[in-house]
Amino acid sequence: MSEMNSAAAEAAAPHRYTAAMAADIEARWQDVWDAEGTYEAPNPSGDLAGDPAVAARPERFIMDMFPYPSGAGLHVGHPLGYIATDVFARHQRMTGHNVLHTLGFDAFGLPAEQYAVQTGTHPRVSTEANIENMKLQLRRLGLGHDKRRSFATIDPDYYKWTQWIFLQIFNSWYDEEAGRARPVADLVAQFESGERQAPGTRAWGELTAAERADVLGDYRLAYASDAPVNWCPGLGTVLANEEVTADGRSERGNYPVFKAKLRQWNMRITAYADRLLDDLDALDWPEAIKLQQRNWIGRSEGARVDFAVGDDAITVFTTRQDTLFGATYMVLAPEHELVEKIVPAAWPEGTHDVWTGGHATPAEAVDAYRKQAASKSDVERQAEAKDKTGVFTGAYAVNPVSGDRVPVFIADYVLMSYGTGAIMAVPAHDTRDFAFARAFELPMRCVVEPSDGRGTDPSDWDDAFDSYDAKIVNSASDAISLDGLGVVEAKAKITEWLAGRGIGEGTVNFRLRDWLFSRQRYWGEPFPIVYDEDGIAHPLPESMLPLELPEVEDYSPRTFDPDDADTQPETPLSRNEDWVNVTLDLGDGPKKYRRETNTMPNWAGSCWYELRYLDPHNSERLVDPEIERYWMGPREGKPHGGADLYVGGAEHAVLHLLYARFWSKVLFDLGHISSPEPFHKLYNQGMIQAFVYRDARGIAVPAAEVEERDGAFWYQGEKVSRVLGKMGKSLKNAVTPDEICAEYGADTLRLYEMAMGPLDVSRPWDTRAVVGQYRLLQRLWRNIVDESTGEATVVDTEPDEGTLRALHKAIDGVGQDMAAMRFNTAIAKVTELNNYLTKAGGPVSRPVAEQLVLLVAPLAPHIAEELWHRLGHTDSVVHQDFPVADPAYVVDETVTCVVQIKGKVKARLEVSPSITDADLEALAMADQGVVAALGGAGVRKVIVRAPKLVNIVPA
Repeated sequence: MSEMNSAAAEAAAPHRYTAAMAADIEARWQDVWDAEGTYEAPNPSGDLAGDPAVAARPERFIMDMFPYPSGAGLHVGHPLGYIATDVFARHQRMTGHNVLHTLGFDAFGLPAEQYAVQTGTHPRVSTEANIENMKLQLRRLGLGHDKRRSFATIDPDYYKWTQWIFLQIFNSWYDEEAGRARPVADLVAQFESGERQAPGTRAWGELTAAERADVLGDYRLAYASDAPVNWCPGLGTVLANEEVTADGRSERGNYPVFKAKLRQWNMRITAYADRLLDDLDALDWPEAIKLQQRNWIGRSEGARVDFAVGDDAITVFTTRQDTLFGATYMVLAPEHELVEKIVPAAWPEGTHDVWTGGHATPAEAVDAYRKQAASKSDVERQAEAKDKTGVFTGAYAVNPVSGDRVPVFIADYVLMSYGTGAIMAVPAHDTRDFAFARAFELPMRCVVEPSDGRGTDPSDWDDAFDSYDAKIVNSASDAISLDGLGVVEAKAKITEWLAGRGIGEGTVNFRLRDWLFSRQRYWGEPFPIVYDEDGIAHPLPESMLPLELPEVEDYSPRTFDPDDADTQPETPLSRNEDWVNVTLDLGDGPKKYRRETNTMPNWAGSCWYELRYLDPHNSERLVDPEIERYWMGPREGKPHGGADLYVGGAEHAVLHLLYARFWSKVLFDLGHISSPEPFHKLYNQGMIQAFVYRDARGIAVPAAEVEERDGAFWYQGEKVSRVLGKMGKSLKNAVTPDEICAEYGADTLRLYEMAMGPLDVSRPWDTRAVVGQYRLLQRLWRNIVDESTGEATVVDTEPDEGTLRALHKAIDGVGQDMAAMRFNTAIAKVTELNNYLTKAGGPVSRPVAEQLVLLVAPLAPHIAEELWHRLGHTDSVVHQDFPVADPAYVVDETVTCVVQIKGKVKARLEVSPSITDADLEALAMADQGVVAALGGAGVRKVIVRAPKLVNIVPA
């Protein structure tokens, strides 16, 4: 019966807006937009030169964070940000801006490589197939991208320039005096001229080529070094900290991870720490993201102090140099380079048994402890464990202010990745040091006078005392006295004293570490570096770029016994001998070289992709300077330049965003771009969540097959639990945009995702609620189109004043909401106007209908384009001017004024919004209700707040 009713309804209204009609309209206009290049943004010059007048229009460069083309395709949570930037970009076009909005693909990475290992399919084949599928899904949403500018990071024409940028960084050094990067050639010139002294006693000209390379490596912004890394034998690769779980195992495969020293490429991002901090202030970013970056960079002011150990010195960084007299022992990270050098052959006389770990010699103790520490992640080592572990090295250092001999330990709570990898332990005033000292029966000395009445004998304490608002005590020797000083004064005095003796100086330290830039994987950008027979690294000339990945038979790194920490990586590239070993002429005749067999991390391609969007087909240079300056250059309101809007998840706060800022600053310093920052405004969208249903085993079950009965949830007759969480294939709760488009149309999906709530707040998906936006579009359609004939029903008459007020209030509100990315409230205002017209009945006035369509156009572009043309227009709605509100109709004709006597409402008056205080007072005093309430009593005071309040105080 329902099918018969549906058929009858379709026969009676053949032009009704249905899912089938939506699909036809959407596909048709997408084809037109592509054919006509509707969304192509002309550059002011270069290969994509357009109308020269474009340069006079204000630009808007709007970006989404790079998507990774997953084989699983999109679920409805993925397009949230893409739809939002598309709505905003459309509004900006309609308000007179030249808008650049496009989307590429961040396509190198581990998932495709894992698939290749499992199936033998080349990563390029699966990745390109995933990209094509994702393009189809995104196209169906009607996103207004300039498709000429799209690319993938795996395109050789793209990663040629990723490699080129790496070489710019490799061939640069940071000049502290100039405060910027400069070419290494300038540094070499300084060494050759004697302006800068080479390390040691020999002149630059006396050094061998290998020695010169080592010296330059200490300056280069990209350098290779033996770095402590997370080595996972079970996976055969080095892992980033983020890929290691808190219990020291690999996130993928759950294999043990060890600390090992391996030759790796690094980026000297630490050289830019101050600038990365300082420039945050001028960026329009969420404060939470700025705070995360500040904390990650971790700037600390303190002092460097040298503790003598025989003929060597242990250097520590401390922010509490005022407590130097309280340093009663030292701790080195187990990986510290001095450990092996200072370890004696036998335990010194009087060594405590608890210090030795039960080992016969210091060497045995240190070796065993190092192996134990290597099996822990940095997270584990920094955790506040109840039991403190460590071992005495057998060596003593000398406290430079007291002259006391202090034992030197190694312990895993000290990391090489922070400070100098060594600490002076002041157990009376540091909680971790206190716990360690108690565990190893080490002495404590109070040097900051407690203010809580505990006394100055730490042996009576239960914990350390730490304060910056206290007096220094027990801190005097023949050399210097700090007694009686406050912390600030004591810091200044001891710092000056250390510097005067050449055993320390005031300095700044950062939590930020140099960026580990190597991966032992196949599917990544090859390094444009070769090594000669002496092991010296040489950059490839630009003419040899791009260096493309070779074919290999096996895409996986060689794996080893997961528990064997002493193995070394074997990368997939190293197995292709014909590619690795080459004869090249680098300018001094043909010679044999060996290629670098690591690849760049997956972050590399996303560090600069905003620049490629500007000038994507330029094969001669990174980007045309005029084009870069037009789209991204500094100007009023964005002093550091960058994209006008960058939308993406907050999870990239301290990785991608920090790395991209670093690359931009290097390129800016070297004169390749005009903007030292890549992204001026950052906006973090929330997440679309979904309910996850789990059975008694905790296994996720298909959400679409769960039934709700009497407040409980059932799957195949079994009761299941429900929690709100992420949406994803593995959780069996994913809803694809294809499903929603098929049932309701893309415009409905767009409206629903924008209407769910504020864009920056996470919200739960509810498929049942999608129909509400579908009905809005149906009502909009019926207000303009006859469902029987398909013709426009509008009339060429002037609207009445009530309609004009409803229209212009909507225009004013929607315009403000669009500019502020409050799309949910913009949709509410469009809905209100559309409902007003529906309730008014009769045909809609043409001017009102046209402006309503223009209001809808950024949000639901397909139906807007269709209605625009049915209203008789031949040009696209995309480039029409957004409506402008008439202020005369925005202001309410009257407002309600409340009249109070003794705080109680006695009258409500409808008055003009522009009424004066005097007129409003006279009107209130003449009101019959007010007169009756006063009952002839006099008035002591009248308080007027025109136009909304009159407060009368009787005598």
